[in-house]
Amino acid sequence: MIKKGEWVQIHDIVLKPEERSPHLPEDTKKVPLEMWVKGFLNSDADLGDMVEITTITGRKVKGTLVEVNPTFKYGFGETFVPEVLKIGIDLRKIVGGGLNE
Repeated sequence: MIKKGEWVQIHDIVLKPEERSPHLPEDTKKVPLEMWVKGFLNSDADLGDMVEITTITGRKVKGTLVEVNPTFKYGFGETFVPEVLKIGIDLRKIVGGGLNE
């Protein structure tokens, strides 16, 4: 069981191939438009469950829970550091206008 408040990643199919614009390149039209979003889990769940998360910016998004403590995979390593994740949130609280004021 993954607990409410954990940092997770969700996935959803936004558009099926047949729903996509006819003006796209042929290879693009053949695949679904997918969404991958990271955020804080809004209720306890298991991998594979349909869940709602709250992103760092406060947006609520629904999708299938696919990963817990996902790392950013753009060249800074594979280590999840919770303290780094909370820097932006804590700074917003300090200067005002942040999440969960």
